[in-house]
Amino acid sequence: HVQLVESGGGSVQTGGSLRLSCTGSGYNYRNHCMGFFRQGPGDQREEVATVRSGGVSRVALDSVKGRFTISRDIAKNSIFLQMDNLQPEDTSMYYCAARFGSCLEGSAYYEDWGPGTQVTVS
Repeated sequence: HVQLVESGGGSVQTGGSLRLSCTGSGYNYRNHCMGFFRQGPGDQREEVATVRSGGVSRVALDSVKGRFTISRDIAKNSIFLQMDNLQPEDTSMYYCAARFGSCLEGSAYYEDWGPGTQVTVS
């Protein structure tokens, strides 16, 4: 059974930090682009950051640049999103996603999705 599972979400105060993890099981994602997206109630799903199989990363969302960092551990079939100086506008459901090959902009290109983890900043 192929699945991605996120963890590490929760509630924090403004200025706090969280570290999200996403681990794949049932499949080796070494040749995939993996990333985190987020979606708030009534909002479209937006790309936060992605990381290629070779480790090259990209933070797509201007509002989190300088505060969020994505990384990858191929051996653990996992990616991580370090989120610092969290702000109330970062409150959202965060999803892990993967697609075979290169990273492309837009959630429609990603084939596998985790169930999401809630991040609440107040």
